[in-house]
Amino acid sequence: MELDIQKINKILQEKTPEEIVSWALQQGEKAVVTTNFRPYEGAILHVCTQVKSNIDVIWCDTGYNTENTYKHAETLIQQLSLQVDLYVPKQTRAHRDIILGVPGVNDEKHQLFTKQVKLEPFKRAMEFHKPTIWFTNLRKGQTAFRDSIDIVSQGQNGVLKVSPFYHWSDEALDDYLEAHQIPNEFDYFDPTKVLENRECGLHS
Repeated sequence: MELDIQKINKILQEKTPEEIVSWALQQGEKAVVTTNFRPYEGAILHVCTQVKSNIDVIWCDTGYNTENTYKHAETLIQQLSLQVDLYVPKQTRAHRDIILGVPGVNDEKHQLFTKQVKLEPFKRAMEFHKPTIWFTNLRKGQTAFRDSIDIVSQGQNGVLKVSPFYHWSDEALDDYLEAHQIPNEFDYFDPTKVLENRECGLHS
């Protein structure tokens, strides 16, 4: 689809997350929302399901989440009646721990690790669902790359990536979650990023 992304972002900046989701759903036939149940993911899952209750939710689980993250995921799945399609690495964590472990970000094996636990499952999910619209909870200020995009961006494959809360602060999201009685969980670990401001590879 050929869109004037700059013009669209200028218009959508004045819209609510619900209005942004509604606009995006009119731009393509197949929409998905991805999540890893990190902090504040309840917001994107709530707003998407409020507009389209049966939207496909893709969860790529690395297998390294904390116990609290898994409990939080189950709570949100039940509370929001999420239609989750779960993708996991082809190799078990136990097997990987023996032959590879969890390489540090400066280890040459870290790239292979990231491919196994995150990039390959994500690619498999997207190839299966073939979305034209991809909702995600990217926000300005998270990483240098994310500062360079906006509410709407378009990948080389033509998929329209939509981040309804792109300009929202943590404080604003706290208020949103409280207003809608959506739980949040900060006990989260991403072995492919380690550092909060490091890009994981899915979005760059």
